[in-house]
Amino acid sequence: MPAPVSGNNWEKIRQGLKDAQLLNSQRKYNLSMVKCRQTLEFMVQDLCDKAAITTTNTNQDLSSLIDELYSNRWISKTTCEHYHKIRMLGNKAVHEGNDNAYDANQACQLLSHEAVTFSKDYMNDSRQRPQQRPSQQRTSQQRQPQQRTSGGSSQQRTHSSSSRSRRRSQDGFPLTSTDLMRIAIVIVAVVIVIFPIRLLRSDDSTPDETAPAASTESIADESTAPEEEIPTTAAPETMAETTPAPVYKTTDYLNVRAEPSTSSRRLGVLDTDTVVDYISDYDETWAIIEYEGTQAYVSKQYLTQD
Repeated sequence: MPAPVSGNNWEKIRQGLKDAQLLNSQRKYNLSMVKCRQTLEFMVQDLCDKAAITTTNTNQDLSSLIDELYSNRWISKTTCEHYHKIRMLGNKAVHEGNDNAYDANQACQLLSHEAVTFSKDYMNDSRQRPQQRPSQQRTSQQRQPQQRTSGGSSQQRTHSSSSRSRRRSQDGFPLTSTDLMRIAIVIVAVVIVIFPIRLLRSDDSTPDETAPAASTESIADESTAPEEEIPTTAAPETMAETTPAPVYKTTDYLNVRAEPSTSSRRLGVLDTDTVVDYISDYDETWAIIEYEGTQAYVSKQYLTQD
């Protein structure tokens, strides 16, 4: 059985988040992103202990551990994406000296959000996997196979109808005699108010026989009155057509990397003339694409714009 979250690990996660936010407020953005990645390692380590996943070489293969937690349904797709984003920002701060304020704020916000999720979903010792909610377990336990017999069909229908009636009576609010009396008083009051109004409207609608007929001269004057010209409004100009986004294809077999380096772990290989989900340029040599639900890196040398 997976082990529960230890208090020591949870204290490390809380303290790591607090330190990262403090460094960010002191404008030490590089150190803040490094601290976010270290705190993420504690969270992934604890989840791997629960899922009985081997955590050998955690620092070197943190991406694989996150993907394995997602594939085993211990974390959601959104949590998996947040973990990878924190990991990449931390790697960029460690290996490239990134000191960008926006990246640091983003890392702290994602870590704070996931720390709250972690405390809610994973601090319970009797927790099942996140996708199995207690309400679903109770529903599955209450379901029983139906036994059909040739002579008892009418009794089953009677029992089901009575059970539905009991459920409806339990779900609704019982009405007392006082409530019924109040409803009746309201209905009578509405009828008393509406009935005289309808009588007055019917009296006003009858024509007055003694009213003088309109003179033919006034009718003639009205018929010959010049009509007012209705100003015409100019048709709105059509909106300019938006320029479609460029499409990028591979010009040769192209390796997909986890990091912008030829020595980093290879995630896969793209065939020639494969359309890639281009995100943006990383630098003059590498481009960022979306590969199998996560961000990856490919060499721009082997990309062409269609």
